[in-house]
Parts: sequence; structure tokens; C-alpha cells
Amino acid sequence: MALTKSQLRDLYRKRAAHYDFCANLYYLIGFREARCRKRAVSALGLKSGDAVVEVGCGTGLNFPYLLQSIGETGRLIGIDLTDAMLQKATKRVERNRWHNVELVEADAASYLFPAGIQGVLSTFALTLVPEYEKVIDHAARALVAGGRFVIADFKKPDQWPLWLVNLGVLSTKPFGVSLDLAERKPWQVMTRCFARVTITECFGGSVYIAVGER
Repeated sequence: MALTKSQLRDLYRKRAAHYDFCANLYYLIGFREARCRKRAVSALGLKSGDAVVEVGCGTGLNFPYLLQSIGETGRLIGIDLTDAMLQKATKRVERNRWHNVELVEADAASYLFPAGIQGVLSTFALTLVPEYEKVIDHAARALVAGGRFVIADFKKPDQWPLWLVNLGVLSTKPFGVSLDLAERKPWQVMTRCFARVTITECFGGSVYIAVGER
């Protein structure tokens, strides 16, 4: 069963200290998470000086890729529901001496996106948000013409047998993933909010990257 927001907050408070290490363990089963993150950031089409919001930024694993795109003159805002995850992100920012990163503890569904941003990103996070439709709608309204919202997340592969799907769910359960989340399909909501939506599947159809462009 999908977790509530309070349950998600509690879960990620427990996971925060070892989140980066656990995420890297997926390499042992052939899932190149960093590759997917890089592809998602590349799909944003950001340039130097752009402003981007990351929804569910966690410990900041995407920050190096985003900052490489927007440069020192750009602006990166990372929002997350969990204080402990943001504490880890803060340490990452301080360690790298990034001066153009703002971190916000907020519920993504009620977060007020700043107007005039060029990009919004969410990797392996948005499907966990019960009101993900609101997030997509609010983000779309804040983006400039030509701005993009990119989502990278898990999906139930149509061609996989049920036993393999269940195995995949079991491997991601420590991060709050459950089979009923497959009923949440953000890419369908994006078609109502964006002029153009493209979807790419990777890792055997278990992960999708959806790009909505204003």
C-alpha cells in the first residue's frame, strides 16, 4: 500500500544517513541509477544562467549534474519533504562550496514555484507524492515558454511477468515503492499541462523519462 506523507517523512528520516550508499547498491544488480539521473538532467536542456527546481531533491545526488548545466550564474532550488535528507544535501552543498543552491523543506503539493523558471526535475520521487497531479500543474504554470519538466521514475513494465515485477518492487520497497504506485501515471497528467510530451523507456521498460515542454 502506498505510504502517506507522514510515513514517507519517517521512512526517509531513517534512510537519510545511508541513502547514497544504498542507492549505489543497485549497481550490483545492473541498474545504473546515475546514468538515468544524467539522462534526465540532459533532457531539461538547461543552459548557463537558467533557474531550475528539483522536486524531491533528497541528499542532492543530482546537484552536480544540474550545476554543470546552469553554471555559477544559474539558480538551483532543491525542495524535499524530509528534514534529514535536506541536512545531508546541505552538507553536500557546503562541502562543494556551491553558492547558488537554495534548499527548501516543503510539501511538493503545496510548494509555491517561483515564476519564470526554465526547468523542473524529479527523479525517483514524484510518484511517491499522493497529490502528484497538483505538483505537475503548479510546475507547468511556473515554467517559461519553452521550459521543461522532466520526470524519471519507475513504472510497471508491460512485458514483464508478474514474478519479476514483484521482485523489482521488493528491491525498491526500502525506498517506499509499492505495486499500487503503478496506478499513478504522471506522464498522462503531463499531456494536459504541456504543449508537448515525450516519453522514453529504459532499463527494460522499468524506468521512464517523461519530458513536458511548455
